[in-house]
This record gives sequence, structure tokens and C-alpha cells, in this order.
Amino acid sequence: MLSSVRGVISHPTSRHGRGEFAAQDASSAGAEALLNETWSPDGRGSSESENDGPQLALESLTDSSDLDNANLRAQGHEAALQRSFSPLAAIGLGFSITNSWVGYLSNFGQNLIYGGPQSVVFGLLVATAVQWTVTLGLSEVASAFPSAGGQYHFTYILAPTKHKKFAAFVVGWMTLLGWWVITCSGVSLCAVSVAGMINFWHPSWEAARWQIYLIYLVTMFITASPLFLSPRSVPKITQATLFLSVSGFVLVFILLLALKQQTQPASFITESGLGTSGWSDGTAWMIGIGNALYAYGGTDGAIHIAEEIPRPGKNIPLAMNLTMCIGFLTAFPMTLALMFGMTDIDAVLNSKLASAEIFYQITGSRGIVTFMQCWVIVVYFMSLTSQWVTAGRMTWAFARDRGIPFSEFFSHVSTSRDFPVRATILSICFCCIYGLLYLASTTAFNSIVTSAVLYLSITYAVPQGIIVTRGRATSLPTRTFDLGNLGYICNVLSPLLVAVIGTFICFPPEIPVTTSNMNYTPVIVFGLFAVIMGLWWARGEKFMGPRIDWELLNLTACK
Repeated sequence: MLSSVRGVISHPTSRHGRGEFAAQDASSAGAEALLNETWSPDGRGSSESENDGPQLALESLTDSSDLDNANLRAQGHEAALQRSFSPLAAIGLGFSITNSWVGYLSNFGQNLIYGGPQSVVFGLLVATAVQWTVTLGLSEVASAFPSAGGQYHFTYILAPTKHKKFAAFVVGWMTLLGWWVITCSGVSLCAVSVAGMINFWHPSWEAARWQIYLIYLVTMFITASPLFLSPRSVPKITQATLFLSVSGFVLVFILLLALKQQTQPASFITESGLGTSGWSDGTAWMIGIGNALYAYGGTDGAIHIAEEIPRPGKNIPLAMNLTMCIGFLTAFPMTLALMFGMTDIDAVLNSKLASAEIFYQITGSRGIVTFMQCWVIVVYFMSLTSQWVTAGRMTWAFARDRGIPFSEFFSHVSTSRDFPVRATILSICFCCIYGLLYLASTTAFNSIVTSAVLYLSITYAVPQGIIVTRGRATSLPTRTFDLGNLGYICNVLSPLLVAVIGTFICFPPEIPVTTSNMNYTPVIVFGLFAVIMGLWWARGEKFMGPRIDWELLNLTACK
């Protein structure tokens, strides 16, 4: 134990070593001196018992970053990134990724097809309960093991020794593919929204796929550029995005209430049988819940900056759960305003941009619609910077544990820019190539996006499922965010909810089923899994998960 504590404080080179910043080295030298004062060379304290020594040594540290780095070292990794994200910046990053109210604006029209306004409103309520249950349980695990690797890191630590490498490797690739593709989805959403606004003013014009792809490329490079041009300003950008989104919600919500042409009766919102998908009401309802979950996609985003925020065991769960809270408080009122103000369902469903059409039905002014929709598009653009951060950090963390080809190359952290430049560029290259799929088939493009969202949901559930089988008391160390008995409910329900909702996500959106409306998600899910199996066969033996010092982890967890 003494060697572990001494190693954490002094930061020696290890297989994960990436070098330290000068300030951290100086602070660590002082910490080493404090440790030497407490401990004699034979490992026994000069005035305290052997068991109290490590605790006293850690309590002597006044710099919280040393304790954070000690906690990271206890999980087998070296600190390689500056802790430049404040708690508010972490909340900004988390919420700017989910951005629930603008996220739901992009796909609520599909719920109108499933079950009308009832599915849009109440489907969102159920989706909130489902996602918050899963996120709550996951945030507790993140508090226990704060690391940029996130779900695969948790899986490796928690899984039985015999299966931990395989399980963590699969979860790692599912998380990585999920974040890459979801980032592509965000870029695509920006491109389609821009084209939709042009169509709103010029109904005769319809963007060709190659035009959408060009907008896609421009969007991608503009939104990723802050990471390379001004990396130290990224935390400020995430905070600005949070305020831009929340203020935009307030402004749009007030305009909708003030300018509404009419108000639908409550019976319009609760009326059943308005769906046109062909499914029975119950089945359509379940499929709609899966669609509404898009409003809370990527709630693990803050986890992947765990090594860049002070006191991550406290602040990461805070960011994750406040993301859910702000998401619900913005998405649900907005949804009510839209459904009570809507006058023509068919026009919304047939429009190129459903949000612009419903804004127009409520306000009756194309100028005001343009103002509101442009604000929404700017929020879409601003949010992508956070997605690039998360995708790049996840890629870097997985490369650090040798989970991807050319790991040594992609695990490098730029000393001049203080972030993993190569891993981020790899994420951008993937998005460039994946975007070409839009030229060939929008159906395939969207089906892979759906599969990626499902993959991420599975990665949220896997660590919690392992905890259920092993027992919370033996699985989780001391942690700042402890759910207590509520944790059992979250850990048991999360895998069940993901399994049920995931099944309905694979259903075709309409019946009868044709080649044009077929849901290819099940095929793609298994196809991507086959790719992951191929990667495991090719390089699984090179994958190395973290080495955990449980005693030290408990000592540093709640400091």
C-alpha cells in the first residue's frame, strides 16, 4: 500500500505515462516531501500506526488536483490533461450534447405519426423517467471510477477476471462507434436544418444529397475548429452554449405563448387513435418512447472529461443529473406549447422541417419563424464542439488502453495544445467518410445512427448489470455520490429498460413493411457487432485495461 501511495503522489513513469505539466510536478514534489515526513523508509510511521499512515499522508495534501491525480493513478492511469473544465463548463458540455428541447424539435414529428400529440407529450414523460433511471445509476458508477474511458473502463473493473478483457473491449468499441456516429448525426442535423430553412422560404427548391453533404463538411470543419485554434477556450464555449440554449428556450417559449393563433383543447392532447403508422396504439406508444429518448441522447458526455475537471467524483454525477434536469425543464414545456398551438398535423408531417412549420402555424409570421429557427440552428452548431470533445477524448482513452489500431500514435497528447489532437482528427476523418453514406442512402445513414444510439444505451446498462450480479457492496468502492438503496432500483431496472426499449427501437416505423420503410437497425446492430468481433480476433490480446489499487481508490474517493 505504501508503494502505491508514494507512486501516486510522485507520478513515476508507467505504461500509461504521458508526462506531467510543470506545475503538477512542482506540486507533486511538495506532496512527496509531505509523504516522506509521515513515513519512514521501512514503511512504518514515525508517530502513527501503519494503517493510519496512508490516510494521514493524503490528508496532508492541500492541492485538490493532487488528490484527483492520486485517484486516477489508483485506477491505473497517469494524469495527462489539465483540469481546465469547471463544474459549470462540465454541465455546459453535458447539456449542450443532449440539448433536449432542440433535440426533440428535430424528431417529434415521428411521434406524431406513431400516436399523435399524445405520443409526443406523454412519450417524452416516459422517456424522461427511463433515461433518468439509467443515467442516475451510471452517474454513481462514474463517481466511483472517474475516468475518460467511461463505460468500458467501468466494465473492465467490475467484470469477472475471466471475461473482463472481452467485455470491456466490446463495450469500448460500442461506445466509440456510438460517439463517432452520434457526432455525425449532429453534423447531419445542422446540414438538414440549413437546407430546410432554405426550403421554408423557397418551397420549390429541394436540396440534392451532394449539396447536403457539402453543408455537412463545412459544418464539421467550422464546429471542430475551436479545438485546434483555441483549445483553452473550449470550456468557455461549452458554458456559452448552455446559456445560449437556455436563453433561446425562454425566448422561443415566450414568443410561442404570446403569438399563438389558437389553443387546442386538452382533449386534443389526450386523444388516442391519431397515429397513422398502422401499428396498434400500444405498440406505437412503445416505439414512440424509443424515439423520444433522442431528447436525452449522450448523457454520458460529461464522463469523458473526468480527467479534466476537479473533484470528478462529485462534479461528474452533478453534471449528468443536472443535464437531465435542465433537459426536462426545457423540453417538456416546449412540447406542450407546440402541441397546444398546432393547427394542422398533416402540414407538419409533410414539411421538410417540422419545427419551422409548427412555429409558423403558431405565430403566423415567417420573419419570426426565421428568427426562432435560426437561433435553434445556431444552438445545433454550437453544441457540436462539445461532441467533438467527447468523441476525441473517448478515442484517446481507448487508444491509451490499446483498444484501437496504432494505439501508441493515437494515445499521444499534444503538449502545445493540451488535448489529444491525433485522436480528435481520427474522429473527424471517420465523420468525413461516414458522411459519404448519405450520398448513397439516407435510410442506411439514419439506420446506423439509430443503431449507434442503441449501442450507447447498452453500454450504460452493462456496468450496472454486472453490479447487480456481483452485488453493490462488493463491486463499488467508497464514492462521493452514493445512491444507497435507490441504487439497487436503478441497477436492476437499467438493463431491463434498455432491453425492452431497444427491442421496440428495432421495429419498422410503419406497417405494412416495404423496402422503403424497413427498419434496418437489427441488421446493422449485428453487422457492427460482427465488425467488433473481427477487431477482437485481430487485436484483442493487445488490449490492456486499467490496474486498480482498491485500497488507494477508497482513500482518495471522497477527498
